[in-house]
Amino acid sequence: MVYAMRVGEILSLNDYWNDPRFRDKRPNRHAGKREASGDNIYRWDEVNSRWHQADSHHSCDNGSPNPLNLCRDTSVDRMLVSDDFVYFGGSGPLVPKSLRECVHASRGHKCKFPPPLVDEFVKWIMSLQETETGYCGTPTDWT
Repeated sequence: MVYAMRVGEILSLNDYWNDPRFRDKRPNRHAGKREASGDNIYRWDEVNSRWHQADSHHSCDNGSPNPLNLCRDTSVDRMLVSDDFVYFGGSGPLVPKSLRECVHASRGHKCKFPPPLVDEFVKWIMSLQETETGYCGTPTDWT
């Protein structure tokens, strides 16, 4: 597992962009890997009635907008926000077979499960002795 989070807030992409709490989540591709990987990428351009994509890991190499990423990433105008999460990166635990239906195997999320399964998953996450909350590991490609 790469990460798990309990959603605390749901914002529009524009609200996420404009909220001072998340200003440091805007990417800076001219800084270190962590700063370049910010996820506060999109804002609505009122003047031109279109999405603006910040120069980021979702842009083309020259910094211009990547139309495929822009279309996919803005297809749902929501940002899930949490201060109750754990990010394992490339060194996360294996999820027990009984809980694998709770895990999304690619980008995105799942959110509708029977309450007993949710309780079992939360209990498992909380049982990981080495688990602290927040940022606990680095991405696999940050070697």
